[in-house]
Amino acid sequence: MPHLTSRLSLVFVLLSLPCQSIAETPQVKDTPFGTAPSGEPVKLYTLTNASGASVSLMTWGATVVKLIVPDRHGKLDDVALGFDTFDPYPKLSPYFGAIVGRYGNRIAKGRFTLDGKTYQLAVNNGPNALHGGIHGFDKQVWKARIISQDPPTVEFSRVSPDSEENYPGALTVHVTYTWNNDDALKISYRATTDKPTILNLTNHTYFNLAGGGTILDHQLYLNADAFTPVDSTLIPTGEIKPVKGTAWDFLIPTAIGSRIKDVGGDPIGYDHNYVLNKGEGAWSIAAQVYEPTTGRTMKVSTDQPGLQFYSGNFLDGKVIGKGGVAYPQYGAFCLETQHFPDSPNHANFPSVVLRPGTTFKSTTIYAFGTK
Repeated sequence: MPHLTSRLSLVFVLLSLPCQSIAETPQVKDTPFGTAPSGEPVKLYTLTNASGASVSLMTWGATVVKLIVPDRHGKLDDVALGFDTFDPYPKLSPYFGAIVGRYGNRIAKGRFTLDGKTYQLAVNNGPNALHGGIHGFDKQVWKARIISQDPPTVEFSRVSPDSEENYPGALTVHVTYTWNNDDALKISYRATTDKPTILNLTNHTYFNLAGGGTILDHQLYLNADAFTPVDSTLIPTGEIKPVKGTAWDFLIPTAIGSRIKDVGGDPIGYDHNYVLNKGEGAWSIAAQVYEPTTGRTMKVSTDQPGLQFYSGNFLDGKVIGKGGVAYPQYGAFCLETQHFPDSPNHANFPSVVLRPGTTFKSTTIYAFGTK
């Protein structure tokens, strides 16, 4: 009977092991998601970690479509705004989850001068250029390839031709998303050019850690002693102003809605660049957010000099999102790691010039948890 005894012992050991389903194995799966206006197919890549939390990314705009993480009780929910299907994205999306570029944020009057030559960009946001123009990176189909199954990693890439949206130089861009077992989304950027150009890449995910409602009760900490004030068209004045004693001060965690009326604007709310405090080396904790009803937290780390905090002011209930829900004003917030808006026109701002022979590299991490 020794063989039988050994087999019974083996069965007992196997039954004693934690149940490991397919969903509990880190993995990347790709599925068809739609067809772009150009006729190109759009694919969806879903990156799932060992706990079952996941992020879904599509090739249109290298966009975050879903971000499903647990609350304090382990309940999974989607904390990113967007649409259930592809069709609304090209015409209705206010940059939900997209990589924006070639220059994220605003450039005054769509005009900048580089090496003595003035370039005129499309004006698509009042009198200014916004997020790369009419057909920016958010409205392009990117190439994608799976880099790793564990940790789940997908790289998106594209070549922005010379003079695309009237930006100089052919720009080759790679954006890599990694989703680890600690529910952290790492976004790595890399770019090169064949002519001098300007560059400001960021991700424009709209977050709501409650999974619905407004974000006015979310507690926000921003690691920034200063911000860049703006004019009525949301272009920086060039001043770098201390936040202390103002409605822009989030050095102590504060409810987003507690002083939002004091910010002003039309519509009222935050849409401002913060000058991040830097610790040792290039990296810093840029922001932390806590949602009290679910216990969800989000920590943002980056090597970029700035962070755009946007409180969803322009959401107005007209965009119908996932599950047929109308997204209300202040229905989400964005924390976009970046260089400063309109930097080419402000000599005192960090440079956004990229030249041949150099490589732009940057990394941002959005880490989710509970407390």
